[in-house]
Amino acid sequence: MAGNLAAAEAQWLTSVPEAQALAKKENKLVLMDFTGSDWCSWCKKLDAEVFTKPEFIDYAKKNLVLVQVDFPRGKSQSQDLQQANQALQSKYKVNGFPTLVVIKPDGSIVWQQVGYLEGGPPAVIAELDKAKKS
Repeated sequence: MAGNLAAAEAQWLTSVPEAQALAKKENKLVLMDFTGSDWCSWCKKLDAEVFTKPEFIDYAKKNLVLVQVDFPRGKSQSQDLQQANQALQSKYKVNGFPTLVVIKPDGSIVWQQVGYLEGGPPAVIAELDKAKKS
């Protein structure tokens, strides 16, 4: 049972350089989710209504390398991860949560969404498909 549950979840990395290397190797895009996972209600809604749904998970496995860039208030993070996330927040000019940033393996931005995108997995997947073609 536990094996099936793990297989049904998306794999989220925390290192963008690692994600970029994997994306280049697998010919995928990198989706960064800038989130306040333990305090941001819209972030929690995005996670519950999009990222945990089988439709999104299947799409992500074929097309994306996922990175969570988290800014929690109650969960602890290593100093290195906090600094890396702050550097990414500054680099991509993220001022609100959630923000989704999609990059090519070379780091160029192909799509950015600030705030919650209505419409569940189909709406997010449609935007990701447009980004893939750019």
